[in-house]
Amino acid sequence: MTSTGFKFTRRYVFIAAAMLGFGASASAADFTMRLSHQFPPAHHSAKNMEQFAADVKAATGGKVEVQIFGSAQLFKPNQNHSAVATGKVEAAAIVGFTLGGTIPELNVTLIPYYVTSLDKMKKFPGSEPAKMLDAKLLEKGLKNIGWMVDASDGIFTSAKKPLVKPDDFKGQKIRGLSKLFDEGLVAMGAAPSAMPGSEVYQALQTGVIDAGFTGVAAAYERKFYEVQKFGVASNIILAHDILVVNPEWWGKLPADLRQAIEGASRKAEVRSLPATADIPAEDVKNLRDKGMEVTVLTPAQEKTMSDAMQPAVLKAFMASSPDAPKLIELINKL
Repeated sequence: MTSTGFKFTRRYVFIAAAMLGFGASASAADFTMRLSHQFPPAHHSAKNMEQFAADVKAATGGKVEVQIFGSAQLFKPNQNHSAVATGKVEAAAIVGFTLGGTIPELNVTLIPYYVTSLDKMKKFPGSEPAKMLDAKLLEKGLKNIGWMVDASDGIFTSAKKPLVKPDDFKGQKIRGLSKLFDEGLVAMGAAPSAMPGSEVYQALQTGVIDAGFTGVAAAYERKFYEVQKFGVASNIILAHDILVVNPEWWGKLPADLRQAIEGASRKAEVRSLPATADIPAEDVKNLRDKGMEVTVLTPAQEKTMSDAMQPAVLKAFMASSPDAPKLIELINKL
């Protein structure tokens, strides 16, 4: 057998074993919770899910084992919804905006400079708007058990000049997030291309796009500094990692185990919250130490960006769903 064939066979066997739940230690637990996500091991969300797995094991006395399959090794980011809904895996941590095409209301936190205060972030899990979105997820075959903050900030990266003000975006081919968020980029004259975070580095490296967009910590974790000279950070969006489970599997768990898993999820939510409303100084320093010239926008500069982006995005959101106005009303009450 060729080495290429050997590698292919090994990967096929690995995936087949994972899908069938034949992990080496699966038999030691009463229930196995296979959890798929897209994040590389160094990503803060990946580390949060590792701790979640440990917390579940401790809280259930080993009766539930969380087996994590990160780095999109089982499913691509846009496949996790179907994988959980159809029971191919029991759970997934899904970046909220990847579901925005199916559940447009989930895009509400991507309205620039709208749900980015620390107070609103803390109040969101369990709130009336969160419950409304939980119901939307359940309609699509996903039981939501956690709202983890993936990013409460964002950084526009570029190779030739810093993107500090709306005029700087004119003509820029830039990584977008969703059709809704990208309305704000278009309003500034940019040409966005939506893509998952795992694909942005190569797109920047090969010149498919001129500029990137991600969380400040993620820009370091994904090594954007290797292919981008400038970064402009601000509190622009709130991106969640939504921890979802298959409803049928969840319903078969004993009540005490469901309660224990939910308790571990609450801990993961708290861990994900930023310590302050400021861009974390350590995240900025990490990028600067690697040679990236990072600008953190002042409140006045953020308002200029908000004035340029928010009206177009809010208008598109309000038209995206009959329930959008109600959701905006609920969030305004947080």
